[in-house]
Order: sequence, then C-alpha cells, then structure tokens
Amino acid sequence: MAWAKMLETLPNLTPSNLPCEMTVLVCNNVPPAIRGHLKRWFIEPTPQVFVGTLNVRTFRKVRDFILRNAPKEFGMLIIASAPNCQGYEMERIGPSGLTGRLPIEISGIPLIAETGSDPDRTPF
Repeated sequence: MAWAKMLETLPNLTPSNLPCEMTVLVCNNVPPAIRGHLKRWFIEPTPQVFVGTLNVRTFRKVRDFILRNAPKEFGMLIIASAPNCQGYEMERIGPSGLTGRLPIEISGIPLIAETGSDPDRTPF
C-alpha cells in the first residue's frame, strides 16, 4: 500500500510509528538460536538473508532480542521501508563482515560504500 493511501486511511499515525512495509536483514555469523527466532517473522530466501513485513513494535522487539543475545562477531545490515525520498532506511549493527562494504549517507541519500582496489581512485 502506498504511504499516501495509508496516511489517508490511518490519519492518527505519524511517520515515526508507521508500520514497515518490507524489512530485509543481511546477517553475518547467525547463531542457531537467533536464526530460529528470526524465522518466526521472516523467510530466509538465501542463507543469512531474512525478508519479512513487520509492524514497528514487532520490529523493535526483534531487534532488541538480537542485540541482547548476539555474540560480538555477529553483524547485521537492516534495510527497511521508510517514508523518505529513497523509500528505505539502512542501519548497521555489529561488524561489517568480510565484504568491506559500509553503509554511508551522502546528502541525505543512503548508499553502500565499497573498498576500492586503488586508493588514489577512491572518492571517500
């Protein structure tokens, strides 16, 4: 459902508490207990990638559970629908893993920066 239609049908909601339309979790080193917990609300189309639709309250509870129970080496990139110009928000929790990719924001636009092979040609 489009955000404009949702706001018309639910006029008492503010953008900070609107339900997420889609959430994607890309994880590193998922322990079996956390993986099982995530499978309650998400599908796992490929190992360590979880996709689902959650309301804000459930999303926060799942994220808090992960933060309380995850080991130090656990890392996660959260990409969730949001009512902004890009249509999504990104959040990194824990280490970035072996990819060397980091979420950054340039002029309000969320991007993923990759480590360049030639430091002289890297824009960051």
